[in-house]
Amino acid sequence: MVATAQSILFIAPPTAVTTVFSLLKEEGFEVGLADNLRGALGFIKKSKPLVVFSRPSMSGYRVEDLLAEAVQDDGFPPVVVFTEQGSAQEAQRYLEKGAKDYWLEPLDAEKILAAVPAQIPQSSGGAKSQQPSDKSAIIGTHPAIARILALAKQVAKSKATVLIQGESGTGKEMIARYLHQQSDRAGAPFVAVNCAALPEHLLESELFGHEKGAFTGAISRKLGKFELANHGTMLLDEISEMDLGLQAKLLRVLQEGELDRVGGMETVKVDVRVLATTNRELQQWVEEGKFRQDLYFRLNVIPLTLPPLHERGDDVLRLARHFVEQFREQYQLPPLEFSAEAVAWLKSYEWPGNVRELQNLMERSVLLAGAGPISTSHFLLDDTWTPPEEAAEPVEEVSSTPPQDVAEPHAPAPLSGESMENVLADRVLPLSEMERIMIMRGLKQTSGNRTQAAEMLGISVRTLRNKLNEYRSRGLDVP
Repeated sequence: MVATAQSILFIAPPTAVTTVFSLLKEEGFEVGLADNLRGALGFIKKSKPLVVFSRPSMSGYRVEDLLAEAVQDDGFPPVVVFTEQGSAQEAQRYLEKGAKDYWLEPLDAEKILAAVPAQIPQSSGGAKSQQPSDKSAIIGTHPAIARILALAKQVAKSKATVLIQGESGTGKEMIARYLHQQSDRAGAPFVAVNCAALPEHLLESELFGHEKGAFTGAISRKLGKFELANHGTMLLDEISEMDLGLQAKLLRVLQEGELDRVGGMETVKVDVRVLATTNRELQQWVEEGKFRQDLYFRLNVIPLTLPPLHERGDDVLRLARHFVEQFREQYQLPPLEFSAEAVAWLKSYEWPGNVRELQNLMERSVLLAGAGPISTSHFLLDDTWTPPEEAAEPVEEVSSTPPQDVAEPHAPAPLSGESMENVLADRVLPLSEMERIMIMRGLKQTSGNRTQAAEMLGISVRTLRNKLNEYRSRGLDVP
């Protein structure tokens, strides 16, 4: 992580954070993990996190002690308390002691990003700076991409809804950001919601908000994402996964520009430009009765369909070089080039994971290539890669010492197999590696039963499946 990255601190067990770390890393945040007060205060002093997310208690730690430190320091970051099983009484107690908010698990990355101060650049969640950056630049000159960008720019200043379709990993969200940045709403909030990440009753509250006492745990009024996005843009990601009943309420917002909070008695007017993405054939879902036809027509005013990466010709190499340069700068490595065999392979591969798979592959190759050039062995397609000579020297035995208080990701090359298990107690690993280790442990302990492993890890089976697919795309051996 670059030194200038904004940071977020979690005071919690690693298993509570693994499901959100990858997205926070993609957003450019440095993520710290502490398990006691001393480590937390050390990280806060050094990295000045934007927000601190804390479990109420762990062995030798109480969030009350952290909040006592916070009230004595005007510059202390806001503290959000999150717990597996909470109560209204507990929430009131922590809020009275100075906590900014009180959440029930599981953690959701979009909600975390929405809690980050609005002036900090980010790409989903709450209001943010909308200055275009290299990260949001759309790379490619293929005619299909050029046509999509031209059409997007032409309709960007309108309020028309846009339906962006394409396979997973093709860059649908980046097109949505491009539309927002080119619109008259560029200075207003851009709020993204993953419709597949929450069950129906929680998604309704996230979208439309709720009043105090609307349901158990609703200890105060909460504004929904539509109200947070007022005068800006709302991205409904994976819109096809929204429940049919909630689709009817969404249709009313689109048609009338008004909504009712859960448990509310008054109608709230909103001015929001809505964009939606899906990797489904939505017309087919309409025919099968899985998606409302009237909502489909209302969303499909401007249809944009992104081509899969393998159909974009030389854009593969343009994107590969872009990602290599991006990761080379991030990890402060020397300039890197591709070997002829690597270029040939990049052009011939089918890219089932599309741009996301290419990005992950380029990060891996940059970390393994050293001084370069990048060859196919650095893609870890098989067992042909061997460590450089200097990396093969005997490793000094590490003495047994207490684990460090804070884990800060440093992005070493991924470890694999039993070696991960052997070094976990003696090394500080990036949270992405810790996440993978915990997932593999869960699968091992349940003899490969994904349902039981997901329950043990506190994530959905769908999230576990997506993680395993991600590891496979990176060439890692997974069950």
